[in-house]
Amino acid sequence: MSTGLFAMTALAGALYVLSPGPAFLALFSLAATHGRPAGARFVSGHLVGDLFWTALAFAAIIGVNQLGPLLFDLLGLFCGLYLLWLGAKALFSRGGTATPVGSARPLATGVLFGLTNPKAYPVSVAMFTALTARYASGLSWDAAPMLLAAALAGFVAADILLVWMAGLAPVRRFFLRHGGIVTRCVGVMFIAFGAKSLYDAGRGLAARS
Repeated sequence: MSTGLFAMTALAGALYVLSPGPAFLALFSLAATHGRPAGARFVSGHLVGDLFWTALAFAAIIGVNQLGPLLFDLLGLFCGLYLLWLGAKALFSRGGTATPVGSARPLATGVLFGLTNPKAYPVSVAMFTALTARYASGLSWDAAPMLLAAALAGFVAADILLVWMAGLAPVRRFFLRHGGIVTRCVGVMFIAFGAKSLYDAGRGLAARS
């Protein structure tokens, strides 16, 4: 497994965690009202779902890749369009207040958020496909354990960063007032990676035409 593939997989894992969604909003809301310990317990529980959906995403990506480069490029086109759609949706979203999460059992709540998020699987497939497409030759079943380890490293790094940020007093005040700005900024990031996925897939298709 190449260093580049490991790094891009870890980056995809970090960006997957950092992208706004139900868990992102729940974490900042929880930390804003109950501090970092509650937020840390929440993301620890959510990590279970992150690993579960990522394992399924890698199974799909590797399976498609083993069937041939054409199918992998078509998956890249689909994932790029999906990321563009998510980015546009976030960019033009309305409202900026996070929905509070009950503080009684943040660990159990995190597990539920991670395992029941309906967007977790398609987003993880799209994100990992977009960032690892140029390393398609290294996507094999033998590399799957290292891919999952790389994704885990990205998850943990992003979780630590988020919990630290969520506990900062200025961030807590800013998020409660301007959460919509955060969502729109990451929407731009989704659009950028969606465009990259479309470019890589289009270049692969053009090379075989």
